[in-house]
Parts: sequence; C-alpha cells; structure tokens
Amino acid sequence: MTDPTTTHRNRPELSPFALNLLVSAYLMALCNATFWGHLFRIFEGRTVTALGLAGAVFALMLLVVSLLAVRRAQKPVLVALLITAAVTSYYVDVLGVVVDRDMIQNAMTTTFAESKHLITVQFVSHVVLYGVIPSALVLWVRIRRTTVGRALAGYGLVAALSAALVVGLLFTNLKAYSTVLRGNKELMGSVQPLAPMGGALRYAKMMFKSTRIVVEPTGRDAKPGSFLAKADKPVLMVIVAGETGRAQNWSLGGYGRETNAELKTRDIVYYPNVTSCGTATATSLPCMFSPLTMDQYSYEGGLGNENLLDVLMHAGFDVEWWDNNTGDKNIGDRLPVRPRKMDAKDGAEFCFPECIDGVFLKSLQDKADTITKNTVIVLHQIGSHGPSYWLRYPADRELFTPACETPELTECSTEEIVNAYDNTIAYTDYFLAQVIDLLEASDRVIPAMYYVSDHGESLGENGLYLHGTPYFMAPEYQTRVPMVLWMSQEFRGSLGIDQDCLKAKAAEPVSHDNLFSTVLGMVDVTTTAKDQALDLAGACRQPVTG
Repeated sequence: MTDPTTTHRNRPELSPFALNLLVSAYLMALCNATFWGHLFRIFEGRTVTALGLAGAVFALMLLVVSLLAVRRAQKPVLVALLITAAVTSYYVDVLGVVVDRDMIQNAMTTTFAESKHLITVQFVSHVVLYGVIPSALVLWVRIRRTTVGRALAGYGLVAALSAALVVGLLFTNLKAYSTVLRGNKELMGSVQPLAPMGGALRYAKMMFKSTRIVVEPTGRDAKPGSFLAKADKPVLMVIVAGETGRAQNWSLGGYGRETNAELKTRDIVYYPNVTSCGTATATSLPCMFSPLTMDQYSYEGGLGNENLLDVLMHAGFDVEWWDNNTGDKNIGDRLPVRPRKMDAKDGAEFCFPECIDGVFLKSLQDKADTITKNTVIVLHQIGSHGPSYWLRYPADRELFTPACETPELTECSTEEIVNAYDNTIAYTDYFLAQVIDLLEASDRVIPAMYYVSDHGESLGENGLYLHGTPYFMAPEYQTRVPMVLWMSQEFRGSLGIDQDCLKAKAAEPVSHDNLFSTVLGMVDVTTTAKDQALDLAGACRQPVTG
C-alpha cells in the first residue's frame, strides 16, 4: 500500500512567488501567439526594442498575477487565468477574434443554440492542452507556506518590483513605445488573459451604469401624415433585420457570382454602399433601431431612449418582433406582445433541428390575411450566421459546392468556406423574394419591406474569421452591409413615394443611421424625432394633392 506521506513528499514544492512567476511566463510564452506576431511585425528589424516592450508586458502580467493570486486564493486564481487564456487564445490565435468589452457583451447575450457551434473538437483540444493540463500541474505542486506577515510582504515586494519594471522598461524608449501603443491598439488587445480581463471589467462597469437608466421618451408627438391618414387599407411594413450579410458577396452590388438571382427580378431599390453601426449584433441591432446615430450611440444611450418601435406605437401602429436569432437585445422591451421566438411549431419543415428563415413565412402569410390596422413586423433572421454556414439553408438550395460543412473553419479551404457562405446569401435572397411575393399577393394590406443586415463577416481574409472585430480596426467585410427597399405599387401610390427618385440616389453612401428616420418616412409618420436629413424616403415624397 502506498504511503500517503511519501506521495506528498514526491510532489514538487514551490514558493508562492516561483509559482506565480512560472504561470506568468507560461501565459506570456505559450498563450500569446497573436501578440508575438503583432509585436515582431510592428517592430520589424528592431528586435531589442520589441523585446523591451515584451518585457514590460510580462512584468505587467506578473504584477496582475501577484495582486490577484494571493494565499488561499492563489491556486483558484491561477487556474481561472489559465483556463481563460486557453479559451480566449483559441479564438484570438485561430480565428483572429479580438476579445474586448464588445465581444464580452456578445458572449453574455448569446444563446446556447448559437454558441454551441463554436465548441468544436479543435476548441476543446486547445483548452485541454493549454488550460486544463497546466491547471492540473498547478493544483498538483505544493506551495511552501510562510507566516501571513512574511507572505504579504513578499507579495507586496513582487508587485512593487513588477510595477517598477513596467515603468522602467517603457522609459527606455518611451517615445517609440507610446507611438506604437497609440497607433496599434490591436497589440495590447491581443495579450491573453489581460485583454479579456480588462474587457470584462469594462463590461461590468457598463452593466452597472445601465441599472440606473431611466428611459427618455422619444417621438411622443408621432402621428399619421397626410398620405397615411388617407390610406384606404392598413399598411403592413416588414422590417427584416439581417444577420451577418456582407455587401461584398451580393451580386446586386457587383459580386461575380449570381447570389441574388431572385431579387434582381423584383422591383426593388438596392443600396450597395451601406455602413453598419457595429461589427456584432449586440451593438448593431439596438443601434439600428435607436434614434441615435452611430457617433452618438452607446449601450446606455440605446437603453435610455425609446426607439423606432416605440415611436411607431405612438403613431398608432401595431408592432411585433419575431425572432429566429438571439433575441431582440431589449429593443422590444415595451411592446405589448413579448418578442416571439420562432420554432418548429411555426414550420417544422424549416427546422432540422435549428430553424432556417423560411420558418417566418407561414406566420407572415397568416398575419397578412388577418390584419385590420397599420402594422410593422420585425423579422430577425439567422441569415448567414457562422461558423456553421451550411446549416443556414436547405440542402436543395445548395448552389455552390463543395461547401464547408464543419464549424472548424480552419479545416476547410477558402473556396469551401466561401461556397457555404455564398449559399447563405443566395438563401437570404430567396427568402426575401418569398416575403415580397407573399406581401404583393395580398389584397388586404398596403405592403412594403425594408431589409438591412446588422453587420458583415470575415471569411479568412488576413487570417480573420467571423465578426466582432473592434470597429477601429475592422475590415470592410465586417462593416459594409446590403440594404434593400421594396414597396408595392399600391404602397408607393398611397404613401406618395417616387421610387425612381430613390433609385437615382441609391448609390450614395448611407448607413444604419438612416433606418430610424427612413422607416418613419416610408410609412408617413410625422414626428419631431425624425431627422429629415436621414430620411431617404422624405426627399422622394411626392407633394400632397387634393
């Protein structure tokens, strides 16, 4: 029988400082491939200068570890840091994702159905190798204990020396380092786990501030304009909030592949030069519906002001939110009917098991057949959400092959990834055409549709995949999105809109900022909350007659 005391003695023993030093060195050396890549790219040919900054970052790492990993909390903190670094380094090093405050917000507001596609064999293997095994070693070693006074003095001394080393190394070439850090924010944004820890703290601060928000009224003076007031049937506006559609892959905008075979045969207005408010749903979606412009928008501002849906209700519209994605992001908080989550009951043939966007169609048909008053319905798509692009369209709508059929995007060729993504765009094209045809066939309503995607997507360009890159460094693939307006002839006639005028201006740059005022303008709602300069329809409204 093994003597437990012998087993205990065979475990290596380290001082608290030595263990913190080893973990800090491990994190710096093996969990920061992207940081090292950025560092030597930025300081190309200046190796000594680069290593000086790396030394300062390592000292900062040791400082943070020394302040957090103290006494009884030492091992739990070190394990938490190792697991965090293992998780975030996978997304940063493999997919090119930046884990900042906005990405923390995206993670906190996502659903299991969305996030499960990111939990792959490659991800789990990475976390086990870089996080679980090192954590097991940390738990295995013994820590040489001293008195509380000596231990605290030791931690304080290490923290002070680490802080001094950070400052000292930076001052060896402060001009160069300050210039680099100001102009290359992605450098410190890639340090694991410090960057996500900072992002989490900023997210917590943002959420704390949001608990004290009082919602300010917006557009309480909203009322039907002259055209809407005279309409002889209810107006039905369908706003399709797209997901992850990038403009570069829409053939309506010049893409070499035919991804818009359906919409090109419909009488639409396509806007090829549209800029998104953010690079992820958690920011872009509420920003789109907010009266605030991108420059004005913040999380607190979005929550603190009534939005487009509120103003439409003030004007007497019935408003509903139907969701096939991750929720309404608090946009529909004040709707009389809770946002509706689509599922197999709405169309089992579209759910296998996750629902594609065809699941909206039957309910939309039923709604169009029974409407008795002016109505706006928001359809929040799953659209082209990755990485499991092949699940966003039915097998019989797969136009481009071979398509990537795994969420492990790095295991697919660029051609396979693009094929799968283009299939999602082609299915969105088909879905929007179905919506248009359904609405146009109704003789009960005066219909229109407004589609715009919330953000774009990177498909491996420059090593970036998916979306959510901080806006200041995001490529156009994540910030340029498609936008489509469709209005039935009856809508144009009843609401006094000159579509040729809209088409003549469609190539001009527009953005998510235009949605709030343009929807109000299209349905002829008058309110002081509407910005005439952002109302695309207002400039193309025919004069009132009679």
